[in-house]
Amino acid sequence: MRRDEILDVLEGTHPRLGRFVAFALNGAILFSAVAITLETIDTLPPLLRETMRVFEWVVLAIFTAEYVTRLVCAPHPLRYALSFWGIVDLMSCLPALAVLHPQWAALRSLRIVRLFRLLKLLRAAHALDRLSGALGSVKGDLAVFALIAGIVLYIAAVGIYIFEHEAQPEAFGSIPESFWWAIVSFTTVGYGDSYPITVGGRIFTSAILFVGLGVIAVPAAVITSALIEQSRQDRSRKERHEISQHSRHTRQPRPRHGRSDRSPRG
Repeated sequence: MRRDEILDVLEGTHPRLGRFVAFALNGAILFSAVAITLETIDTLPPLLRETMRVFEWVVLAIFTAEYVTRLVCAPHPLRYALSFWGIVDLMSCLPALAVLHPQWAALRSLRIVRLFRLLKLLRAAHALDRLSGALGSVKGDLAVFALIAGIVLYIAAVGIYIFEHEAQPEAFGSIPESFWWAIVSFTTVGYGDSYPITVGGRIFTSAILFVGLGVIAVPAAVITSALIEQSRQDRSRKERHEISQHSRHTRQPRPRHGRSDRSPRG
């Protein structure tokens, strides 16, 4: 079997084996999610826990073999490895390293990343491509607002420290400790674990909240606008393609003028 055929099998587009392989891989992902959930039950019978452990290693072996196969058969292995799906596939099989060293046991938590692979089943790859294209078109604007957000966060942490550190040394004892309040207030979450009690601190907080709303809202509007523009471009390209296909099918062949078409000479 050629490399492109193997990739078609793994992608689920092969006419004979693709549907079966896609069903098996997605089923393994769903059963793995169930196993991860059941592992957290303390009263689980030992036999069932051991069965799930064996099943998890089988799933890890399958996805590790799949990732290696994709890497070997890909026309551009490095491009695949650095792509979104390549990173998801890698993180799906990284928990296998936990068997090599006990300190890497935390990698088992990456198993949940496999659920992202179900986006392929939902045929959301095109939507992700559109989102990636939209973010790429406004990455300069987003970088500017990220810089502004960082500056405002720092100003908020310093300001609330100046106003509140004497009144609440346990909550605002230093600028790094004040960063938690700045992040929570800046995103308008407001857990209530720390808040200003002085007049100056409350006035400063009111100003920071209005600034924070603007800095958060503008990037959201920029991304929304980019997504709308990306959808419009995709729709325009689709319409041009359909018009081109329609013109190609309805184009009449030119008449061939040969000797048989000419009128007989008198």
